[in-house]
Amino acid sequence: MSAKEHVSAKEYGIFLPIGNGGWMLSTTAPHPEASYAWNKRAALHAEGIGLDFVMSMAKWRGFGGTTDHWGRSLESVTMMAALAEATSRIRIWATLHANVHNPAVAAKMLTTLQDVSAGRAGLNIVNGSYPGEFQQFGDWDPDLSHEDRYRMTELWTEAVCRLWSEPSVTMHTPYFDLVDCQSRPHPAPRPTLISAGKSEDARRFQARYADGAFLAAESLEEMRALSADVHSRAKAHGRVCRTYSMLTVVQDETDALAAAKVKAWGKGVDREALTGMRTAWGVSENQARAWAEGAAGEAAFQTAYVAGSAATVTEHIEYIVREADLDGLMLIFPEYDADMLLFGETVLPALRAHDAAAAS
Repeated sequence: MSAKEHVSAKEYGIFLPIGNGGWMLSTTAPHPEASYAWNKRAALHAEGIGLDFVMSMAKWRGFGGTTDHWGRSLESVTMMAALAEATSRIRIWATLHANVHNPAVAAKMLTTLQDVSAGRAGLNIVNGSYPGEFQQFGDWDPDLSHEDRYRMTELWTEAVCRLWSEPSVTMHTPYFDLVDCQSRPHPAPRPTLISAGKSEDARRFQARYADGAFLAAESLEEMRALSADVHSRAKAHGRVCRTYSMLTVVQDETDALAAAKVKAWGKGVDREALTGMRTAWGVSENQARAWAEGAAGEAAFQTAYVAGSAATVTEHIEYIVREADLDGLMLIFPEYDADMLLFGETVLPALRAHDAAAAS
C-alpha cells in the first residue's frame, strides 16, 4: 500500500475457525467444527454486523489431545473462494505457505480469488515455521535458518507480485525457478498482502512487502514499539503497512458472568493438546509436557483475551488499540454465533462512534 492510499479508520475483523476447536484448547469451551457451514455462518455474521475482513489460516496437522485440536481443518484458499461467493462486501483474506506452493501456482490461485470476490481478496503469506506440519509430506528443509526462510519468502513474494503485473517472468533462485513464466489475467487491483510475525526478519519483510502486519507481544509497551517500528520502516519505503493484533472476546451481560465463562473453560484445558502444540513449535516433548502440566487454565486461550460486559470490552479494545498504536484488531470468538452477534449489537457501534469522533 502506497503512502497515498493510507486509510486512518480502525479496522476490525475475525479469524475464522477453519480448524476444529477454533482458538480454544479446552474440553469445556465451545468447539466450532471445521466445516464450511460453520465458517460460512461466521463470515455472514461478520459481514452482517459490519466487520471489515475475515481471515483463515492454513493448517496441515493438528495438536492431538482429548479435543483433537485442529486435527480437522479445511484448505484456506478453497474455502475463502466459496465465502467470496457467499458474501458481497467484507474483505476475504486467505493464507498460503510460501514453502509449500510454487509462486506461479499461488499467483494464479489469488488472481482467481480476486476475480471471484470482485476485488476483495487478500493473501496472508507464511513461510512454514512448524516442522511437524511439513515433515509429514516431505516439505521441510532443516538446513534452512530463520533468515533463510524469510529470504525465500521475499523472493517468493517478488515472484508472485511480478506475475501479477508483468507479461513474462524469469527468476532463478535457490528455492524455485521460473522460466518465461506467464500468468494472466493480472488481478486488478492487486490483492492485499498480509504477514504475521514480530522478529527482525518479519518486520523487515512486512515493511517492504505487506499491506498489513499481525503482531504479538508480551506487553502493550512492546506492542507499541513493534507497531511504531513497522510503520516507520514502511514509511521509509514510501508505503504504508497497517498493524493489527489478535484478541479473543468473552462477553456477557456482566463482568462476573464473563469471568465465570473464563474460569469454566480454563478447568477443561486440554493439556495433551498443549503438549502437542509446543512440540509442533520444535520444543522437546519432555519440556512441552512439563510446561503443559503446570500451565494455568488461561492457557486454554491461544491469544490474549478480554472478558466482561459490553462496556468493559469496548473500553479494553479502545485502550489497547490506542496505547499500542494499532490500526485494528483481528477478533476471535469462542463459538462465533451468539457471541459475535452480541458484539455487533453492543460493542462494535461504540467502537465505530469512537473512531469517527477521533477522526473528526
